[in-house]
Amino acid sequence: MSVPGRIPPQTGGRVPPPCPRCGRTAPPGSGAFCPWCGRYLAALDWVATVPGTVSDPAPASGGTDRYAGPPRYRSVPGWGLPVGPWRRPVSPGDGPAQPIDRARWLAGQLIPVLWVLVVVSAIAAVAEAWRYGLLLVSRSDALSPVAVGWSDAMVWFGGWSSVAAVIAAGVLTVSWSLWAYRAAADRSGTRAWRSRRWIVAGWVVPGWNLAAPGSLLAETEHAALGLEPQRRPSPSRELLVWWGLWIASLLLATVALVWRFRSGTQALADGVVLHVWANAVAAVTAYRTIRVVRWITGLLEPDPQGPRELLVRAVPGAAPGASPTAAPPAAERPDPTPPEPAEAPAAR
Repeated sequence: MSVPGRIPPQTGGRVPPPCPRCGRTAPPGSGAFCPWCGRYLAALDWVATVPGTVSDPAPASGGTDRYAGPPRYRSVPGWGLPVGPWRRPVSPGDGPAQPIDRARWLAGQLIPVLWVLVVVSAIAAVAEAWRYGLLLVSRSDALSPVAVGWSDAMVWFGGWSSVAAVIAAGVLTVSWSLWAYRAAADRSGTRAWRSRRWIVAGWVVPGWNLAAPGSLLAETEHAALGLEPQRRPSPSRELLVWWGLWIASLLLATVALVWRFRSGTQALADGVVLHVWANAVAAVTAYRTIRVVRWITGLLEPDPQGPRELLVRAVPGAAPGASPTAAPPAAERPDPTPPEPAEAPAAR
């Protein structure tokens, strides 16, 4: 920090120095300010001092030293404000990542992939609908090679990109549901009785995956809401809508896959219609999956970056320049008021 050391202005019979602004020389006894431009005529001697000193250092006696440039430090100064914004304190004794941390991280990776699945499924549905329109036109008129080429390209892109997005979203969804289920069990104070193999099999085994994912997410939601473990889980409306779309999406995808083995012109046209519905329902299901992932993750723990009230306190004995830390919530802070003493029974 630099502080100016004032040198008293030259007053009296001596001629003051010329004004640094206008260059004129004020007459003797005109005061500390230039009578023409009002500039302060006293010179300023800037001295660099370390914060925390009680008083300014005394000026060195002797002649005027030659200017040797700005102050230099042998090492980077350790005083000053910390670099970067305020951050949530991390205890040095923390162990491995908790299930809620893994679930939140996986949700952050899953939601963008689901949005990609929504887009490519919608493109695939539009491409299949265009192909069906070309089939209707081909019954009476010849088709344009350009239109047929664009239709085939869109169908190829929508089909393969949706397959890749489904695989990526499926892996992330299974991983997220696994850690969200464990985080919900930790939050409610119960033991997660479903094993990892059971959860993975419930998502991928045909037939079983119609009911197992819905029941798993219903139990996760039940525990995240803090309801009694003895009660039977009652899925919310958001989860029931997703469950119905999930079943419809699996059934339509299975029927469309089996329909490809049929031959004939009418079977080809019917297969195109099935693909239109399968891709459209897949897009809607992916969108509802985004809402369910956000809903359950938000129930497990609110967003740490969202708006919330924090109490910042200074830690005694902290190193200089350390970032402030957040005080514990009101429920964890001890009550500063001592308990009232119990009244003694009145003498009879």
